[in-house]
This record gives sequence, C-alpha cells and structure tokens, in this order.
Amino acid sequence: MVREIKENERNELLNLYLYLHEKFIPEMTEQLNNTWETIMKDKNHHIIVNEVDNKIVSSCVCVIIPNLTRNVRPYALIENVVTREGYRGKGYATECLNYAKEISEKENCYKMMLLTGSKEDATLKFYRNAGYNSSDKTAFVQWLE
Repeated sequence: MVREIKENERNELLNLYLYLHEKFIPEMTEQLNNTWETIMKDKNHHIIVNEVDNKIVSSCVCVIIPNLTRNVRPYALIENVVTREGYRGKGYATECLNYAKEISEKENCYKMMLLTGSKEDATLKFYRNAGYNSSDKTAFVQWLE
C-alpha cells in the first residue's frame, strides 16, 4: 500500500535508509528530532512509503518547490529512492514514484527532477522506465562539508 509516512514511523524509515547509502542509524539527537518535526509540518515535503505485510519496504521523498518562472508553477525534486533487498524488482519503488507524480500533478508542477549517484545499468533503466530521462538537463553537484 503506497501512502505518505506517519509521524510514528521515523525509526522504520531510518532503518530503510540503511539500504540506501547510510552506514548506521543516526543518534536520536535534538537535531534529528527537530528535523523530523520540520519535515512533518512542511506541506511541501512528502515522504512516500510502500508498506507490505505491515513493513515499509520502499520509499522516496518528493519536495514541491515554489517557483517564480514557468507561469509561477512549482517543480518537484525526488530524492532518497530506496527499496529493501528482497523486495526489489517487484514494482514497489515505481509505485512510490507514481504517487510522487500524482502529488506533483495535483500541485501543478511543470517538471519533476531526480539525481542518482548510481552508474548501474539496472538503476538507470529503472528511472528511464519510470518516465525520467537523462538527456534534457545536465546535473552538477557541489558537496558541502
């Protein structure tokens, strides 16, 4: 079942992120609690999850960004697309991305963007099959410390 995350599911999401690129679950600090609270209150920040057998198995984040161009239409940024091992290849992440697309269309976004650090053919094919392309834009990243 695809839906938005519930406030009491933070720890389950943090466990899922171990399948993304995290090496450990962050310490439960005031900063983590404040960040979670900020995300939960932000109407433009959507953490989408796919639940199977009462377990979150896949997720993505969709942030709607207000914009003054393109006829004052917002755009969406997709991040943190992840699926637990053992549940991959079954369409769960695609369902999350489709839910993000529904939100983006409802919010009248003119585009959705995502970046991936993966060079794996299977991952790139997955994003292409989900409707994304890598030919329209060139992405640049500057990492900050």
